[in-house]
Amino acid sequence: MISLTSLGGAGAVTGSKHLLEADGRRILIDCGLFQGLKTLREQNWAPLPVKPSSIDAVILTHAHLDHSGYLPKLVKDGFRGPILASAATRDVAEIILRDSGHIQEKDAEQTNRYGYGKHKPALPLYGVHDAGRAMERFVSTPFHKSVELPGGARLPLRRAGHILGAATAEVTWNGTKILFSGDLGRYGDATMVDPEPG
Repeated sequence: MISLTSLGGAGAVTGSKHLLEADGRRILIDCGLFQGLKTLREQNWAPLPVKPSSIDAVILTHAHLDHSGYLPKLVKDGFRGPILASAATRDVAEIILRDSGHIQEKDAEQTNRYGYGKHKPALPLYGVHDAGRAMERFVSTPFHKSVELPGGARLPLRRAGHILGAATAEVTWNGTKILFSGDLGRYGDATMVDPEPG
């Protein structure tokens, strides 16, 4: 029996995190930051309902911050498994996550300098070093190749269009198949591949 729990990206189009569980193993699909309204952003500081160290693997559909931006925090808090993504998603995520860490460090520094925050001292959710540690966990995964995940699940990625490297993730586990679309691009886009059928 597989259970699916949305830890973000349900009820709001941000903070995408979907947890699959079976036989005591856990696989997280996407690991995004909550963005937008302050009430959403504050959710980034709340602990996950499961320990990051108990998650066996993360599958990343694409590099946008609302799908990838929580990865450095997940690693900082104890996640030690692989992060599976297409090679292009890995490359784009490196730019985005390091930049996100840099911005958070600068925001905390400015808040402390001018004293307008309620926390003393203000701290970043994560920094550039944490982003680098997250990048060390990435495993470039080719499109269309079925790879084995912890617990015996299988994953092929297919092209989703949307942005460079974006993928749909089809997870087959204990006889159940679940397709995660991530974000899909448009057909006939002049600069991006068409989404592939699952």
